[in-house]
Amino acid sequence: CKNERARKAVIAAMNEGSVRVLFGSTSMLGTGVNAQKRCVAIHHCDTPWRPSDLEQRNGRGVRAGNEIAKLYADNKVDVIIYAVEKSLDSYKFNLLHCKQTFISQLKSGALGARTIDEGAMDEKSGMNFSEYMAILSGNTDLLDKAKLEKKIASLEGERKSFNKGKRDSETKLQSKTAELGNNKASLKGMTEDYGKFIGKARKDKDGNILNLITLDGVESTNLEVIGKHLQMLAEKETTGGQYKRIGEIYGFPVKIVSKTSFENGLPFVDNRFFVEGNYKYQYNYGHIAKSDPIAAANNFVNALQKIQGYIEQYDSRCKALEKEIPQLEEIAGKTWKKEEELKGLKAELAALDRKIQLELAPPVQEKDISDKSQTENNTIKSGEFHSDTIVQQERKIRIGL
Repeated sequence: CKNERARKAVIAAMNEGSVRVLFGSTSMLGTGVNAQKRCVAIHHCDTPWRPSDLEQRNGRGVRAGNEIAKLYADNKVDVIIYAVEKSLDSYKFNLLHCKQTFISQLKSGALGARTIDEGAMDEKSGMNFSEYMAILSGNTDLLDKAKLEKKIASLEGERKSFNKGKRDSETKLQSKTAELGNNKASLKGMTEDYGKFIGKARKDKDGNILNLITLDGVESTNLEVIGKHLQMLAEKETTGGQYKRIGEIYGFPVKIVSKTSFENGLPFVDNRFFVEGNYKYQYNYGHIAKSDPIAAANNFVNALQKIQGYIEQYDSRCKALEKEIPQLEEIAGKTWKKEEELKGLKAELAALDRKIQLELAPPVQEKDISDKSQTENNTIKSGEFHSDTIVQQERKIRIGL
């Protein structure tokens, strides 16, 4: 077409059916050409340098809006590729194959081995360039080689996933085993503290545990007096980050610690209160009730009564870990069962590679062949025409219309 107007007219005629055959280059009949309405076949007379070019060519007919394919061809378009056997066409398909596998694997992150697998992405990309290479070269060993490499890459990917899962299980096993040991130690210490508390606790006639807290420097046992003193300590005491004893309850030291906190970006001293046994126990995150002295005084007996809940939580977690650890041990102790199969395939591939290299090696010319004989054998008789065999690879491509 001489200009864009003529080009659009030809495309419109193709869709109408008045033009039955349309020839063009990839750039002329590539992206943006909507001539698919009556397309029944696409013929590739040459091999492009980029996989995307081949996809764009096929996309002129293999696309939505193809009425003929939808009504009469089961949503299929014939794609026919012409190539010369044992020519540079094989080399070009080799380049296409390498480019396509690299691009597809890079996009999907499907690299299962340390090297790019050949042909592993063919089913997803819809273009098996390895098979084209084998067909065009006239040597099915290349196709066998591609299939072997595909199997090897698949097994290597499977082994990689297995080893990753095994390493993850080993890491989890170490972490869970350490966690179980720590939890059991914590459970033992808390059980001792709770047993000590229950053994010394005194109850009223209703069965409620009495708050028998005493504070250093405070002679009164009145809970309201004690609560007000605790509120004063919460406002004014500073320990410099050290735990300071301020009293006792049922044989457990009562302590306060001053730590720097921030509110609206400004620092302030935050005093927190604990009951100390094998571990430090707190109630309301260690904060004393500021408006109710009685509630402030009850902070520590409440903290001790919470130990039972901690024991139940740690005991439940220990039981869960004891069930989980044997499963992780089983996974971590497994071995990959297809190692011998992979070794066998690699050995088979190495033997096939040697065979291909021998077949591709140039033949040794016999020294006793005369120049005359060579000249006669290389002369083409008048009127004769010799050509390479043309190979047509026909593929049915399904389209969604």
